[in-house]
Amino acid sequence: MTLSDGTAHTMHLAAHFPGVNNTTVWADPRSRSQIEFSSFEHLARTAERGLFDFFFLAEGLRLREHNGRIHDLDVVGRPESITVLNALAAVTERLGLAATVNATFNEPYELARRLASLDHLSGGRAAWNVVTSSDAFTGENFRRGGYLDRADRYTRAAEFVATARELWDSWPDGGAPGTVVHTGPQFRISGRFAVPRGPQGHPVVIQAGDSGEGREFAASAADIIFTRHGTSAAGRAFYADVKRRLARYGRAHQDLKIMPGVTFVLGDTAAEAREKAAEIRRQQVSPQTAILALEQIWGVDLSGYDPDGPLPDIDPDPDSGIVQGRVRHGDPLALAAKWRALSEEKGLSIRQTVIEVTGRQSFIGTPEAVAEEMAAFVRAGAADGFILVPHLTPGGLDEFVDRVVPLLQERGAFRTRYEGTTLREHLGLARPGAKSWARSGT
Repeated sequence: MTLSDGTAHTMHLAAHFPGVNNTTVWADPRSRSQIEFSSFEHLARTAERGLFDFFFLAEGLRLREHNGRIHDLDVVGRPESITVLNALAAVTERLGLAATVNATFNEPYELARRLASLDHLSGGRAAWNVVTSSDAFTGENFRRGGYLDRADRYTRAAEFVATARELWDSWPDGGAPGTVVHTGPQFRISGRFAVPRGPQGHPVVIQAGDSGEGREFAASAADIIFTRHGTSAAGRAFYADVKRRLARYGRAHQDLKIMPGVTFVLGDTAAEAREKAAEIRRQQVSPQTAILALEQIWGVDLSGYDPDGPLPDIDPDPDSGIVQGRVRHGDPLALAAKWRALSEEKGLSIRQTVIEVTGRQSFIGTPEAVAEEMAAFVRAGAADGFILVPHLTPGGLDEFVDRVVPLLQERGAFRTRYEGTTLREHLGLARPGAKSWARSGT
C-alpha cells in the first residue's frame, strides 16, 4: 500500500480486550467471562492467527463508583494485566503483549523489573501503556493517597518513563550491570538493576491521550499513541499535529505510530451491516446506561428522568462527586450545552443522544467495504493502523480475522506473515541502543 506522499506503508493492527466500558454487549449470549484465562487466551490466539502486532489490556486501580455504588460496567475481579500477559506469553509465539500500568501509583524500579521480565519471558514482545491519575479516590488504595496535583501527572509520567529507560539501559548487552544514580523531582534512585537488558532493549511504550499535554508527552517519549477520531479529517489533523512535534525531540516520522481505537460491524450487505450496527449500539447503551452517562456529565442524580424523554433542563454541577474513578472529559457546562443543541436539532431523546455522542470511529459494511475504508484511512495519513475493540468477549474478533484480514492482505495493506519475532520488529521500530534515552541532570 502506498501513502499519498508516495511512500510504502503497511497497516498495523492490534486487539483490545474489551470490558470496563459500554462497548461490551454483556447481554449477548455469546458474551463470556472477563476473568477466566480461557477468554484472554481465545482473543490473543485469534489476534495472532490474524498476524496482529499486539494484544492490549486496559486496567483500573480501583472499582469505579456511581452514586455510592460500584459502577455497573466495571468488571469485578479482573486479574492484574502483567500477570495475564505473562500467562499469554506461554500460549502465543509472536503476538506483542501490552499492559496498561499507572505511572502515578507505581515506582520505576519495580515496574521496570516486571516489564523487563515479561520482555525476556515472551522473547521480546512486551509493551507498556502509560496512564496517569490525579484523583484522590483512586489514591485511597495507596499509601500516599491522592497526593499528586493534576497539573503534575505528566511531569511525573515523563520522569517515570525516562527513569525506567535508564534502568533498562544500565545493564548493557553482554555486560555487567552498572549503578543507576537518578536524582529528580519525582524519584531518587541509587543502585543496580536486577534484570538484564531485554530482547527489545526497551519494551514498547504506548500513551493514550488527545490533550495538548498528552500529544507532547507522546511525541517526546512514546512509541505508539492510542487515540480516537470520528472522521478521516479529524484523524489527519491529529496525525499531522503529533508527527510535527517529533522533530523537536530529535525523532523521525516513523518513530511514533498513531493507532486509534475503533469498532467494526460486518454484514453480507451494507444494509445488513447498518442494521446490525444500530442494534449493537442499542444494546451497548441501555436505558440505564444512558442515564448513567448523562449523570457523568451533569453530576447529579437523574434517575427520575425518562431515558426516552428530553435532556434535563437543569445545569450540571461541575464540582459533583457522584462519579468516582471516572474522568469527566471537558467542561460539563459546555458539554451539556453541546448535547442539548444536538438533541434539539435532531429531535433526540436522552438515550438517542448518548448513542450518537458516545460512538467511537466505526467501520460498518461488507468485509470488502470495511477493508477498503480502513486501507483508505491509512493511505490518507489519518493513522498508522488501528486498535480493534470488539463488542463481544472473547469471540468478537473472529469474524474480522476470518473475513477482513485476507482482503487487506490481497490489497497489499497488511502483512501475510510475521517477518520478525519482537514487537519492535512488527512495528518497524528500531531497537534502542544503550543510553539512547539518558536524560541530563540524572
